[in-house]
Amino acid sequence: MFTLPWRRTRSTGSGRIAPGGLPLPEGAGRVECQVMDPVGVPMQAAVTVLDRTGQAVTEGSTDAYGLFTAAVPPGDYQLSVLCEGFRPHRAPVQVFPDTTASVGVVQLATAPLPPVPGPGRWEIDPDHSAVRFVARHIGLAEIHGRFNRFSGSLWIAERMRDSQVEVYIEADSIDTGVRMRDDHLRSADFLDAAVHPYLRFSGGDFVHRGGSRWSVTGVLELHGVARTVKLDTQYLGLGTGMAGETRAACKAVTELHREDFTLTWQKMLAHGIAAIGATIRVELDIQVVQAAQSDGASAST
Repeated sequence: MFTLPWRRTRSTGSGRIAPGGLPLPEGAGRVECQVMDPVGVPMQAAVTVLDRTGQAVTEGSTDAYGLFTAAVPPGDYQLSVLCEGFRPHRAPVQVFPDTTASVGVVQLATAPLPPVPGPGRWEIDPDHSAVRFVARHIGLAEIHGRFNRFSGSLWIAERMRDSQVEVYIEADSIDTGVRMRDDHLRSADFLDAAVHPYLRFSGGDFVHRGGSRWSVTGVLELHGVARTVKLDTQYLGLGTGMAGETRAACKAVTELHREDFTLTWQKMLAHGIAAIGATIRVELDIQVVQAAQSDGASAST
């Protein structure tokens, strides 16, 4: 983590042009920075300009290039930069009228890695886990659903990146709360559960993104089609269950495009809009238990 030393409060020029090309207010100055990750990739982060008392003067987010700029009254400030999975960063900056005070490049350091599950096999506890999805109905209201029956295992390797996960979801356990719709989703128009009884996810690329953030890449087999899927995962840590068993938990999300899996409903509405939207958001809440303890844990609540 560093701020370029020569740019603590560097003033650049006297042109009174504010962000977006608008003139600066009379007597105001400008503060700017660029936020990058440890390998120099621009980051989207929350940036707050604090006065001497610690009160926020202005706040915002960096853009796609990691840039932040804001017009503020002249004075001494602290620039606070926050991004999930990285250590907070503060830098002093002094702003003068009609000039730009640049903090320069702020390179964030990765936050410490929380304790991860120990090596070995871990089993998904379906009683304390959920597989949910959100889709749009005729492009309007959201449909919220879930799969009620699933199982899976996680094999933790000595090197976390080499770990493996395998999950089986029973296609006919889909549940949106409307029987007619669920029967249709099980039919050959969608999941075709009679021919493809399981959705299967198998992954083997665990990449730490900083702090509690991970990405898990694997292959999803759905409707007889296999596609690569990346799970944006938040690791929630370790805990102890009612039976004394060790548990680990995480949340994960991904976005699927149903056409990728040939889930094209042939019965279109009069205006050609599919009843189920083309994009489906999948949300996972998962708890796993060490395999040697899973039998005793199944009796706990």
